[in-house]
Amino acid sequence: MNAQTPPSRKVAKPKSKTLPRAARAVSAPEAPAPVTETPATEPPAMPADKPTFVETEAPEQRKGGKRHHHKWNKPHAKAAPVNAAPAETAPEAEKDEMGPQTRHLTLLGNKTIYSDRYTPAILEAFDNRHPENDYFVKFNCPEFTSLCPITGQPDFATIYISYIPDKKMVESKSLKLYLFGFRNHGAFHEDCVNIIMKDLIKLMSPRYIEVWGKFLPRGGLSIDPYANYGRPTTRWEEFARQRLLMHDLAPERVDNR
Repeated sequence: MNAQTPPSRKVAKPKSKTLPRAARAVSAPEAPAPVTETPATEPPAMPADKPTFVETEAPEQRKGGKRHHHKWNKPHAKAAPVNAAPAETAPEAEKDEMGPQTRHLTLLGNKTIYSDRYTPAILEAFDNRHPENDYFVKFNCPEFTSLCPITGQPDFATIYISYIPDKKMVESKSLKLYLFGFRNHGAFHEDCVNIIMKDLIKLMSPRYIEVWGKFLPRGGLSIDPYANYGRPTTRWEEFARQRLLMHDLAPERVDNR
């Protein structure tokens, strides 16, 4: 006999343990873990004789995700009020930086205005900052021009001015404008040299001064007048006499003029 086939067994599925809606517990989101801030480390103490150099950063200084570091803590400049007085002009500021010795000068730092007339009043002087020293100051003017008082023709020369200052010194820009004023001044070569020396003596009363003019030839002849001065009753008076006697012991060879 054939054996009977056992009936198929159905495996029962486990019932889902689903709770009713009312019994479902609403799970709260997990709270983020507390963030502990690391205390900032204080910079090491600096010696008292050195300035403090600290790199700082404030929250309001972060703009556009960029960090703006300020190495020195300086106060920000306040904006000037609308009705504020105009700022000090550049020439005045420069004079303040130069000191009280040159603050009274009117030509230095200002617009240059050339005069073609002899004007000794244009010369300006300032205080000598080293009156305890004896030292030479030399000016070379290779473009000096004057006029012959008879013919009106121009004369060209190089003027050398050397002096030992005492309390006052001549300001170079005023000297340049002064020498430029000779271009329409009628005077002989010897007059020009002596006039320049006397005007400078009157201006600054130097211990010693000498003026040497080397003129270009006109009519086949060149003239080189020399004049000097030493303060009377001082050792510079004898010094001037010796310089006058020996000023041209080795005459130059004139082959280029």
